[in-house]
Amino acid sequence: MAQAVEDWYKQMPIITRFYVTAAVVTTIGCSLDIISPSNLYLNPRLVMKNYEFWRLVTNFLYFRKMGEFSSEFNGVCHLDFMFHMFFLARYCKLLEENSFRGRTADFFYMLLFGATVLTSIVIVGGNIPYLSESFAKIIFLSNSLTFMMVYVWSKQNPFIHMSFLGIFTFTAAYLPWVLLGFSVLVGASAWVDLLGMIAGHAYYFLEDVYPRMTGRRPLRTPGFIKSMFADEAVVVARPVNVRFAPPPAEELHLH
Repeated sequence: MAQAVEDWYKQMPIITRFYVTAAVVTTIGCSLDIISPSNLYLNPRLVMKNYEFWRLVTNFLYFRKMGEFSSEFNGVCHLDFMFHMFFLARYCKLLEENSFRGRTADFFYMLLFGATVLTSIVIVGGNIPYLSESFAKIIFLSNSLTFMMVYVWSKQNPFIHMSFLGIFTFTAAYLPWVLLGFSVLVGASAWVDLLGMIAGHAYYFLEDVYPRMTGRRPLRTPGFIKSMFADEAVVVARPVNVRFAPPPAEELHLH
């Protein structure tokens, strides 16, 4: 069992491995009272006035709510954490290994774009009357960033067949909406998922739709980010005059 987990971890691509590791280490640090969640959450006032810029990053590493580790529902909380870790590891890995294969810098830039959009929405929404109270409750954006990755993956793989708890089947294009509905049913805040969908759609439109419409690509990865990653060129050999049938539909089960 331990060997299987080790092999699974080593097979993760670099960005996925780093993100999952940082999230797990942060959670363990908080559970052992080595780190306080109060030093991690997003607080624009503390960022600007006290120069606590690390909060712009750490709020994406904590997948819990404030005070959950001290609650009587510890078992449920740990189950909830494992659920979010599954989605983070799965869809981050799927994107990095498939859609962004050989383009680690582009994948990192996608996450940076998503984090920037999410942070901007929360800051701006916190200053809008009638909405400020709702946005003030969103102090960790880790789940929203994970949901953004789910949304982007679903847009790039819309025809994959999936099953939700064995109850009903649907195609991947509807996965974000199924998860949003599930969140509402279990009493979770829909804002967290909606923010991820907004950021995901913004990326999908600017990266996939807009370039096809205009021939321009506004989200071209900056050179200094590309220089941070040594991507190997991916070459796919295809014989001449051979027609390939579309791959069979993959059935994924959400548990």
